Amino acid sequence: MGFFSDLKILYHLALRPVRGKDHADRMENFYSGQAEAYDDFRKRLLHGREELYRKIEVPEGGVWVDLGGGTGSNLEFIADRVPRLGRAYVVDLASSLLKVASNRFEQAGWEHVSAVEADATTWQPADGPVDVVTFSYSLTMIPDWFAAIENAARMLKPGGQIGVVDFYVSRKHASDLKQHGWFTRTFWPTWFASDNVFPSPDHLPFLQRHFQTQWLNESRAKVPYIPWIRMPYYQFLGRKVS
Repeated sequence: MGFFSDLKILYHLALRPVRGKDHADRMENFYSGQAEAYDDFRKRLLHGREELYRKIEVPEGGVWVDLGGGTGSNLEFIADRVPRLGRAYVVDLASSLLKVASNRFEQAGWEHVSAVEADATTWQPADGPVDVVTFSYSLTMIPDWFAAIENAARMLKPGGQIGVVDFYVSRKHASDLKQHGWFTRTFWPTWFASDNVFPSPDHLPFLQRHFQTQWLNESRAKVPYIPWIRMPYYQFLGRKVS
């Protein structure tokens, strides 16, 4: 993908109005025109995904659920370990992204991996509790994000792992977490809001309250075509306490 593909993505990110009567319609409206070029641009925008996914334990015959998993590209970070899984589900509301995911799984020969069009706040796998749940830059796009985390907790087995990587800003008084200045706490939520992406100061405290923290990293990364400033993101790996 080249510069003109990037321009198309940037148009959808920054200029094209997002329309729809509900969250599912808005998600499909936002992604339908950029699904094919989605992965290439976001490799440069969405940092920390591979590092997080590689840290997660992949149990032999276990079940992994990627909530808001879009095109399924996250599973390519652990492509060498996917065959060890009993089942894997990529759950999303954007049907255009899930079509890309289904093609990806078919080409890889992953017959045990399914693309599921469903709501991350309510969907539960029919085959019972799971070993791993992940959110990769999806919590900031889920209006009822706390319900999505609580749903993940319900579907996890005791001792199961949750992995989250996403944009965020700190609380005004961040306690034991990194403290962001006024510009960071003001600029990024305003910049992202036009795309219905909402970096929250409450993601990490909520995750830490619900899961035992195994690993936490707070960092900043470059944004394509926006020089000088760096976007904050976090990586969280936790375990459901028995």
